[in-house]
Amino acid sequence: MYYVEKTLEISSCHQLYLDYESKCENLHGHNWIIKVYCKAKELDSNGLVCDFTLIKKLIHDHIDHKNLNEVLKFNPTAENIAHWVVETVPNCYRADVWESRDNMASYVKDEV
Repeated sequence: MYYVEKTLEISSCHQLYLDYESKCENLHGHNWIIKVYCKAKELDSNGLVCDFTLIKKLIHDHIDHKNLNEVLKFNPTAENIAHWVVETVPNCYRADVWESRDNMASYVKDEV
């Protein structure tokens, strides 16, 4: 099995829609750190699991310096963003999303 990891730094804002009162319902920003994990049993014709430039294009270019509520079709919690990353990047099986140094959410795709 081949593995690659890519770490991205994203600056963006969001507000959460919650069923309880929270300061996170106000528009606010984060300097997110997103770690993308990909794997493949065999490399593609270029000898890659997934091109690092493609990962950056799919994630960084889509959400960096944006209002996440305007560019994503879901409540942009760290958990939901991690799930979106896994579903967006080819061969991605896990994503870790830090919204701050102390707060991180992960999504790991179940093996089929």
